[in-house]
Amino acid sequence: MSTPAIHPDAGRIYRRYLSAVMLHGHASARACELGATDLYALNILLLTGPMTPGELGTRTGLTTGPTTRLIDRLEQAGYVRRAPSPDDRRKVIVEPLGKPADLDTVMAPARRKIGEILGGYSPEQLDVLFDYFGRAAAAYQEAADELRAEDSR
Repeated sequence: MSTPAIHPDAGRIYRRYLSAVMLHGHASARACELGATDLYALNILLLTGPMTPGELGTRTGLTTGPTTRLIDRLEQAGYVRRAPSPDDRRKVIVEPLGKPADLDTVMAPARRKIGEILGGYSPEQLDVLFDYFGRAAAAYQEAADELRAEDSR
C-alpha cells in the first residue's frame, strides 16, 4: 500500500488552521469575560464531567495554586461548584453547572461559517472529516499526556 501524496504546504496550512482555532478561542473567552484557560477548563469539565481539582490541573497543565485560583474564578462566576467526592469525603470534585450565557452568541458567527463550509462536503467526505477529528483529538491527547509524563521525570 503506498502513502498518499501530501499537499506540499500541508504543514503550514495545518498550523495556520490550529492558530486560527486557538486565537478564536482566546477571543471568545475575552468576549465572555473569561480567561482562555478558564474557558478551556470549563470546556474540559463540560465534555468529561466532574473531576478532582488535581485531575483538572493535570488536564489544563496547571500546578496546584493556579488550579485552585482557576476553580475559584469559575465558582465565583457560577460555572462550577465544589462538591464532596462520593467515593471519599476528604476529597472534593469540581462539577460544571453551566456555560457562559453569551458563549453561544459569541460562537454563532464561527459556527455559521463552519456550517457553510461543511455543507459543501458530501456525506462520505464528512464521515472522513469527523473520523479524522476524533482520531486526531485522541492523538493530541496522547501526545500531551506523554509530554506531561516527560515533564514529571
